[in-house]
Amino acid sequence: MVQAVNPSSESILDMESLTADVVARAVKAGATDAEAVVREGDEFSVNVRMGEVETLKESGSRGLGLRVFSGKRSATASTSDLTSDGIRQLVEGAMALVKVTEEDPFTGLPDREEFGTVAGDLHLYYDDVYSLDGKQRIEWARRAEAAALEADPRITNSDGGSFDAATGRMVLANSRGFVGGYRTSYAGVSAAPLAMDANGQMQRDGWWSSARSFAHLDSPEDVGKEAARRTLRRLGARRVATQRVPIVFSAEVARSLVGSVFEAASGDAIWRSASFLAGKLGESIAAANINIVDDHTMLLGSGAGGYGTSPFDGEGLPSRRTIVVENGVLQTYLLNTYTARKLGMKSTHNASRGLAGTPGVGCGNLYLEPGTLTPEEIIAQIPAGFYVTGLMGFGTNTVTGDYSRGATGLWIENGQLTHAVEEVTVAGNLAEMFKNVTAIGNDLVFRSSVASPTLRIDGMTVAGA
Repeated sequence: MVQAVNPSSESILDMESLTADVVARAVKAGATDAEAVVREGDEFSVNVRMGEVETLKESGSRGLGLRVFSGKRSATASTSDLTSDGIRQLVEGAMALVKVTEEDPFTGLPDREEFGTVAGDLHLYYDDVYSLDGKQRIEWARRAEAAALEADPRITNSDGGSFDAATGRMVLANSRGFVGGYRTSYAGVSAAPLAMDANGQMQRDGWWSSARSFAHLDSPEDVGKEAARRTLRRLGARRVATQRVPIVFSAEVARSLVGSVFEAASGDAIWRSASFLAGKLGESIAAANINIVDDHTMLLGSGAGGYGTSPFDGEGLPSRRTIVVENGVLQTYLLNTYTARKLGMKSTHNASRGLAGTPGVGCGNLYLEPGTLTPEEIIAQIPAGFYVTGLMGFGTNTVTGDYSRGATGLWIENGQLTHAVEEVTVAGNLAEMFKNVTAIGNDLVFRSSVASPTLRIDGMTVAGA
């Protein structure tokens, strides 16, 4: 019998028992297979503006998702009511839905022998993220903002300083014998100052530090100073004439290009033929210096697990390291069980799972392998070009590969950064852009689950005045 859940006292063992019991209930109600996932989490977030608390949030959540199968039919349902009555309604609702859904020959859980989990501690959880009390967390946000405001008299205002902390837990179980779970933690501090030039023109930028452990965060003073530096370098920004020049994408924005490769290589896009990479397996899609890896098992230099690290994927298959592009050649698509079956292939253990709906396709720690040049060495080789530090808009079409994004940054003249640039667009085609990567930086740093070093790409257009 499933008992009511007390969020303040439940342990991992209790959550494992809960998911297993829900699966058993669904099977008893007539499901040929079932899968249940429980997620719980808590978070703290404070934003301070000009030294005063502007927003403060402290919250917790818990929910249960259920996926049931009746032959080749499937249905999903979710609830935040984890009482016995709430779970009874969840199971009854899912079983009622599955009776009216259409059959799909590709639906179903993975085969029993495919399930598993990575052994050992992946260092995803640190209990020190809440080591500061509420006043100290607010003070960290104040310190980050204050460091930015004090850096230069031209910094006259602020969008604020912030401090965030969160922990989470998930457990997945199914009717084919898999039960697994893990905990995660996160902490972050940021600052976003505004600066004014002699003509009264305002510019803004920001910086942040994030980590799984509070001990691994940069100091709020270092974050504030870096935010100030990045803001000040944008003063005096102007448009440039439309031209074709080498473009250098800073590491912070180059990661969006790597993310576009993931979207295009996702099984969902491939089986729908909605990707410029459809039908390109085994073909050269990028320059020979391009290697892209999706690693769900990675530990960062600090020893903590990566932002995309987990012991198993959203279907209970053990996490793995997958080479997506090797020496410019597309080696694999990224697949969950459903998309793999649609394509007549095997899952790459890339299932992602929320509470509601069917599993999607997600990345782990997705990154482009670094080169040997520093960003300064890359820039020094360019007579005239554009160093992109910020992107705006959503002008990436993964069906055709067409790429057009609003951009800000710094103009390169004779190998030196000269003046700030704004109100321009950078345009090209992803298929051509990756083949025209002529230099790769050595500055790969993970600040999220997707990362890239600095990239130089030739043959693109800067559309400006």
